[in-house]
Amino acid sequence: MVESAGGTEWRAVFWDIGGVILDSRSVRRAHEAFVRTIVERHAPETSVEDALARWRTAVGTYFRERDGTEFRRARTAYDRAVDEITGEPIPEDEWRPVFESVTTEMLRPNPGAVEAIERLAGETEIHVGVVSDVDTEEGMRILETFGVRERFDSITTSEMVGRTKPDPRMFETALRAADVSPSDAAMIGDRYEHDVAGASAVGMTAIGYGAEEGPETDYAIDDLREVLSIVGVEDEGTSEN
Repeated sequence: MVESAGGTEWRAVFWDIGGVILDSRSVRRAHEAFVRTIVERHAPETSVEDALARWRTAVGTYFRERDGTEFRRARTAYDRAVDEITGEPIPEDEWRPVFESVTTEMLRPNPGAVEAIERLAGETEIHVGVVSDVDTEEGMRILETFGVRERFDSITTSEMVGRTKPDPRMFETALRAADVSPSDAAMIGDRYEHDVAGASAVGMTAIGYGAEEGPETDYAIDDLREVLSIVGVEDEGTSEN
């Protein structure tokens, strides 16, 4: 437990993956590179621009069709998008290894994410967890790629819960895993309605990283290392990852 300057006795800090630990810009670049590879191997007559448009439309449509906070696997969306690009079914065991290879090479963490996670895990007794809408396997792979998988005490994904944020079941599941009360826990997220307002609604402290600010925002940060000072960890500067 760590006490901040404001007197809160922190017992848990939860991280979103996409947009917080994971740099969303690197995701876009990785997906573009993957689509180019699919075009080269399976649809050389298709322009990359057209293939990217098909990819974005197929993925976007798949997620927009979900019912409320219902969980839908990203892997299924990608499978449909690949088929849209090629015009015929491509077995997952053909495209999936390419996807994993490209994304593993190109995905990047946001500045300060790895440092802050490692310090929270290594210098405090705070429970360090994840609350993310990712597919479980994909989330684990991203954390392993960045070398922080073992730094987390718990990982809660939408695939595990069957719902996406801001459904309170996402946060409640994570809190139970950490065995902490909402008032002793903070959530770091990049989306106001999903992460910030969702966490605040169950009583957690809401930290917005690059998120639109609103009445439920307790802290707004531009550098993930600011989380350390919020929970009372001594500042060691802001060196880059």
